[in-house]
Amino acid sequence: MRALVTGSGGLIGSECARTFAEQGWDVYGIDNDTRATLFGATATTRPAVKWLERHQPRYRHYAADIRDRQTIRELLQHVRPDLIVHAAAQPSHDLAAAMPHDDFEINAIGTLNLLVAARDFVPSAPFCFTSTNKVYGDRPNHLPLVETPTRWDFRDTPEGIDESMSVDQCLHSLFGASKLAADVLCQEYGRYFGMPVGIFRGGCLTGPRHAAVELHGFLNYIVKCAVRNQPYTVIGYQGKQVRDQIHATDVAELFLEFHRHPRCGEVYNLGGGRANSVSILEAIEWLGQAGYPLSLTYQDVARVGDHICYISDLHKLRSHFPHWQIQHSLSQIMEETVDYYAAQRPS
Repeated sequence: MRALVTGSGGLIGSECARTFAEQGWDVYGIDNDTRATLFGATATTRPAVKWLERHQPRYRHYAADIRDRQTIRELLQHVRPDLIVHAAAQPSHDLAAAMPHDDFEINAIGTLNLLVAARDFVPSAPFCFTSTNKVYGDRPNHLPLVETPTRWDFRDTPEGIDESMSVDQCLHSLFGASKLAADVLCQEYGRYFGMPVGIFRGGCLTGPRHAAVELHGFLNYIVKCAVRNQPYTVIGYQGKQVRDQIHATDVAELFLEFHRHPRCGEVYNLGGGRANSVSILEAIEWLGQAGYPLSLTYQDVARVGDHICYISDLHKLRSHFPHWQIQHSLSQIMEETVDYYAAQRPS
């Protein structure tokens, strides 16, 4: 079996490449380290790619750009994968405003290039698209909320946000708009052309190998700052904003389940659910109790369009894929990430 993974040096892409290869797949990865250009040298994906090349003999790497239509067509024609995981993206809504053409070309045009090539060469191969909860814009902020000493939370929707939430008439950020364009394209290729395309609207996808930066990757970044004794800035909402966290390995296993039981143009909210939800204040408290207090500053103005509270309702995912279960609890994710950064500190 052959899998094609875009963004194979990123968090989800590299975890999919590793998981698939360990289960006997031949994996063809596409990653040209655009992340380092977007976020700086500390966000480079090269170490992850080198690790895959060194430790996974079933992995083949292509330093291609998904915006290059002809190259993508040639790769799909050559590889003819049995599964496609499209994880390459420009992931920051802050950066999208500063580079709107790059953002849209990567997120929307790059996705279209892959969909067209997949339809031409492997129309029956399941296609997993890593969308984002930002397609809902700031609409989650208009749900009734309650404030507790450590977090904001939903008043009337304890299970979180499901796939029925509207994507219209709200503030998305340009990143949310480009990902929504890609999201709808994937739905149409599934529904209009009958292709097995799954759209997975991720919340906070995380893990120790996340190349997190201040503008992207909240949980990994706050752990990195704590362990490395770097200052951390809490941006808005009193630090009570909430996200549900899911480990990248659990995402990779879900994509394998989609390969076994594909559906055409189906949309899923993907996150850790309520059990894996955490606010910034709660993460700070956990780290302090673990022996890693943070040096904090506070910025009163929140990021434009930032969610106050987002927790994924996983009922649809669990209904369609009953054999898939989240294996990593929030505490396990935190402990694993702490251990990862602690191991890198000079003795």
